[in-house]
Amino acid sequence: MDIFEAIKNRRSIRDYNSSKRVPKDSIEKIIEAARWAPSAGNQQPIEVVVVSEKEKRDKLAAASGNAPYLKDSPVALVVCVNHKKYAKGYDRAISFFMPMDASAAMQNMMLAAYALGLGTCWDSVLNKSVIRELLNIPEHVEPFSILALGYPSKIPEKPPTRRKLEEMIHWDKY
Repeated sequence: MDIFEAIKNRRSIRDYNSSKRVPKDSIEKIIEAARWAPSAGNQQPIEVVVVSEKEKRDKLAAASGNAPYLKDSPVALVVCVNHKKYAKGYDRAISFFMPMDASAAMQNMMLAAYALGLGTCWDSVLNKSVIRELLNIPEHVEPFSILALGYPSKIPEKPPTRRKLEEMIHWDKY
C-alpha cells in the first residue's frame, strides 16, 4: 500500500463490527509498527497493553470520558511510556519526550491498522490512576493513550475540506 494513500484515506472509526475478532497476528503487526517508531535518543520507551475483555474495555471507556467506540471495538490498545527506559540525560525531560515518542508510535499503529483493513480511533487517557489500577500498570509506566481497534462497520466520509498547502507552508520565514 502506498503510504500517501494510507495517510489521506485513514479515518477515525467509531463504529465497529464487534462480532468480528481481530487476529492475534494482526495485533502483533500493528504493535510491530509502533516498535519501529522513532523515539528520543532511540530509547524505545513504548509499552502496549492489549485489552480484549469486554468488561475492561467498558471501564477503559469510562476512564476516558465515556468513549462509546471503546466499548464496541473488539480490542483496545493502551499505549504507555516506561519512564525507566529513558537513560540518564533523557530522564530529566521525560515530560518533553514522552508525548512525542508515544504520538509517533500511535501514528505508526493507525497507519499499519489501515493497511491491514482495520479501523482505529485515538482516545486520550483522562484518568490514568483508574487505568493503571485496572490493567495492573506499574508506577514507572505511564498510560498515554488508547487506540480502539477493529473492523469498521461504518467508514466516515472524507472531510469536506483541508487547508490549502500554501496556507501552511512558510519558506525561510513565517
